[in-house]
Amino acid sequence: MSNKKKEILVIGASKGIGAEIVKHFNNLGHNVFGVSRTKAKNCKWIQGDISEAQGIKNLLETISQMKIDTFIFSSGVWEEYGFMNEFDFRKTSDLETRHIMSINLIAPIELTKGVSKTLSLSSNPRAIYLGALSGLDQLSSSQVAYSASKFGLRGAIQGLRIALKKENIGFTVINPGNVGTEEVLLDIKEGRFKEQTPIPMSDILLSIEYIQSISSSVEIADINLIQK
Repeated sequence: MSNKKKEILVIGASKGIGAEIVKHFNNLGHNVFGVSRTKAKNCKWIQGDISEAQGIKNLLETISQMKIDTFIFSSGVWEEYGFMNEFDFRKTSDLETRHIMSINLIAPIELTKGVSKTLSLSSNPRAIYLGALSGLDQLSSSQVAYSASKFGLRGAIQGLRIALKKENIGFTVINPGNVGTEEVLLDIKEGRFKEQTPIPMSDILLSIEYIQSISSSVEIADINLIQK
């Protein structure tokens, strides 16, 4: 990746993949802004709740004048017990389904709409979204709402690519299996997840760096990371 300092905005920065992203790019010397409801480390923290329309509106007002080179949407939620053996999608309430859709699908659409003009001012603007293998035909899980939101995210990004073609933004969805964050490793250790070798977090970070490094004339639609 180029040594040029970038302005990076990460949605979902307080834990999981997002926390690892802000830590990595902050350590590399980039100017990293992290958005989350709870305090995020290793970045210039912006408090924001993207689960509701007013929260998204407030956040967009806060960041409206920011210069952004890379927009990263790493926020995401899933059904309770969704990755565990006892999960039963029939126990997912209407309220939970709507909550999942609001964060995993509606929020990235609305936030992209709001930052697109500012993002397009970069010499090589990139919008990167953390999807999931659950959003791919042959690898969907039994989580109905979560899978639907991740399928929808990929469709939304395909539509945004067409709708914002004049902005010259490169859109990419990274679709990984389970990623070895602190939370996932603890779930495996304590038996909440089946025994497995998760995808190293370093592979997510290398994927983002690669996307940032290619020329502005090239776009990568999807990167699918599958556990062996």
